[in-house]
Amino acid sequence: MSLSREQLDTLKTAAAAPFPFVSRVGAVVEELEVGYCKMRMPFEPNVNHVGTMYAGALFTLAELPGGTIYLSSFDTKRFYPIVKDMQIRFRRPATTDITVEVRISDEEVQRIQSEADAQGKADFEWECELKDATGEVVAISRNTYQLRKIGI
Repeated sequence: MSLSREQLDTLKTAAAAPFPFVSRVGAVVEELEVGYCKMRMPFEPNVNHVGTMYAGALFTLAELPGGTIYLSSFDTKRFYPIVKDMQIRFRRPATTDITVEVRISDEEVQRIQSEADAQGKADFEWECELKDATGEVVAISRNTYQLRKIGI
């Protein structure tokens, strides 16, 4: 799949638009390419009762790249994604803005789409590292998604 810089910039801005919750927590797409995104969750307004980032905000940041990668990498006219399973392991308290980066290869995208085309659905997964401003890993998630063929 090939997208122009203008198309990617439009997707970058629009990634949060359908979900008011994302706007409320302040999550933003910092970088977006076909098969790659980097997102950031600001520390404010996501502080919990002990002065660290709320665990739900970290979980949200780990989940959001699934939709963003879908928009920039998959055929959105033929397929849609769902979250099938997520697990998160919190390693240390987060006290700064947090970033996450996800990358998926063109070959993997093609494999997933081919399987979904043939079988109506295809599972895929990745692991995310959520990092603080110093690059320290504060949480690790394992995300399982399913790409489904529209009309099945």
